[in-house]
Amino acid sequence: MSKNRIIFCDFDGTITVNDNIVAIMKHFQPPGWDALVDQVIHKKISIREGVGRMFALLPTSMHQEVVDYAIGNVTIRAGFRELLEYCSREDVHFLVTSGGIDFFVYPVLSQFPIPQENIYCNGSDFSGSHIRIEWPHACDEHCANDCGMCKTTIIRQYPAESYERILIGDSVTDFEGAKLADIVFARAHLVQLCKELNLNYYPFENFFDVIKQLEEMRTR
Repeated sequence: MSKNRIIFCDFDGTITVNDNIVAIMKHFQPPGWDALVDQVIHKKISIREGVGRMFALLPTSMHQEVVDYAIGNVTIRAGFRELLEYCSREDVHFLVTSGGIDFFVYPVLSQFPIPQENIYCNGSDFSGSHIRIEWPHACDEHCANDCGMCKTTIIRQYPAESYERILIGDSVTDFEGAKLADIVFARAHLVQLCKELNLNYYPFENFFDVIKQLEEMRTR
């Protein structure tokens, strides 16, 4: 019996052209943000710790300014709507698995036909003096990486014996998930990891590349 195909798709730097968290930090320039980004990239601190500490640098008095910039700064990667249409047509289950934050992920994706329950991301709390990030999708007992939004925990909910698991991503937040996937579509930092670990991957620049490869695999 053939397996069900499922896609786990990153948001920042994948669905969007730019990394929105880094873009927010670069724009507002809270003191110390760049050192935190560097520590996350080089795995000196966890993603959860790094992202939490970055947003804690921003006062909630800037709430609307931060939200408006985050949403207004987004460019969607070419072919995304067509990929969703392909998945609908070919019965491929599509999940967004994002290390991004709800206040920009949900509004940006609201223009696309993705049920909110298929979007996994981090939460936010603007009730205190500084922005606090919440982590509704933390690591399970199989992951000790303190991911914040744990992609491997979500992937494990779809067992390999029943699903052909396809990951689309670009960065450090996708590293662990890529190791569990049957097929990886990679760009940027993720390409190097896939090479080093000899994973089954295809490089891509836009979602038309992904559709073409999925179609080729389906017709083999």
